Amino acid sequence: MKRREFFGKAGAATSAFLASGATFAESEERKAPLKVAHITDVHIRPEENVPARAIAWLKKVKSHQPDFFLNGGDSINDASYDGVSRERTLEQWEAWDEFRGQISDFEVYSCIGNHDSWWDVADKADEMYGKPYVVKRLEIPATYYSFDKGNWHFVIIDGNHEGISLGSEQMEWLKNDLEALAPNTPTLIMSHFPITSVTDALVGGQHKDHRELKALFYTHRDKVKVCLSGHQHMLDRAWYNGVDYFCNGSLSGFWWGEGDEQSAGKQYYLETPPGYAILELFEDGEVKNTYYPLA
Repeated sequence: MKRREFFGKAGAATSAFLASGATFAESEERKAPLKVAHITDVHIRPEENVPARAIAWLKKVKSHQPDFFLNGGDSINDASYDGVSRERTLEQWEAWDEFRGQISDFEVYSCIGNHDSWWDVADKADEMYGKPYVVKRLEIPATYYSFDKGNWHFVIIDGNHEGISLGSEQMEWLKNDLEALAPNTPTLIMSHFPITSVTDALVGGQHKDHRELKALFYTHRDKVKVCLSGHQHMLDRAWYNGVDYFCNGSLSGFWWGEGDEQSAGKQYYLETPPGYAILELFEDGEVKNTYYPLA
């Protein structure tokens, strides 16, 4: 075909396209992605006006009008260390209920942080002992679980085993969960603890079973696209074998305090301001993670 003939045919096709009422922008427009709010390490407690401060920042998160929330754990300040009383544990959960009530019209999918469970109990048959009580207070189906939204699959895991790991039973469950998915199902995995992270080189704290998880994700590299975490109160992004690993800071910053020596007075922990992330999850598996600092 001669060059003049090509442009003539292309021009005719373009005229027909415009006459149909379509536009070039519309023809290339992607379907709106899932918009997910990721909050983590709220560490809520009743003192120092923390609930009101947390709720004020939660309003900023809500302004993005996310489709739902992912809560990365350490929802309450700390019930885990020796000497924490029943009363202290309950008043922290009551502060959480006040906070959670501000987003009662949103679905919130949570994982369990290392500070959420009450262990210093004389009678282990006590209903408040351990992780089952946290499951109840967070209104989640189990310590680990999965669900679907749009064409995306979401897996919430519990790293509070044998140090920081899934343990053999949960690892087997995760393998089966991923294997059961149709090929090319974009999947997001959330743990309280980083699976792979730059921050581990600075402060430790990532999954000790990260090599096994990495190998599992590579087996399902057509599916696993992103892993979310908190725990570190630090912001980083790692990328390996096509998986984005986002450690998205914390809502509480320096545990609602004054900040470290390097960032005094700004509620920062190791240069990371308190904040939250908004993720856009596209149907083709593309992920956009944006961190919004709050101080």
